[in-house]
Amino acid sequence: MNCLTQFGENSELLLAYSAGKLNPETKAEWDRHLETCAGCRELVRRQESVWAALDAWEAAPVSPDFDRRLYHRIEQEVSWWDRLLRPFRPMLVRQALPVAAALLVMLTASSLYRQPASLQPAPQTESAQLENVQPEQVENAVQAMQMLSDFSHQVKAAATESQM
Repeated sequence: MNCLTQFGENSELLLAYSAGKLNPETKAEWDRHLETCAGCRELVRRQESVWAALDAWEAAPVSPDFDRRLYHRIEQEVSWWDRLLRPFRPMLVRQALPVAAALLVMLTASSLYRQPASLQPAPQTESAQLENVQPEQVENAVQAMQMLSDFSHQVKAAATESQM
């Protein structure tokens, strides 16, 4: 078995060993390893002491006015902008929201009214450029394409042979 302190492996098993959650065969294997490995023995001892401390720890009782104090503190942490606008929120929702919606409709209608009915695209001039191509250039290009095609077929054939 590899030592946890040397290779960084089996950390889950070491924690499960400390918690007593290993099956008997694995536990026996770890028992044998811990007899010879001081580093793992130390890690198990430390883990067990942490769990013992956590088991012994008791949370302080919650005071009866905990909720009241918590909500009061949350109330105090509200931003100044929210505190300023809080009294006006009902009025803003009832009156300002419909006014804003009406303004949005008017702005949209005016922008549509001002746009021309149809936009004529600018005429595009297409110009074709012809190059002077020599027959030797065409022949060289065809030979190069044929060579690449042959190479591609050979690579595919070699790949299928190696898979068999």
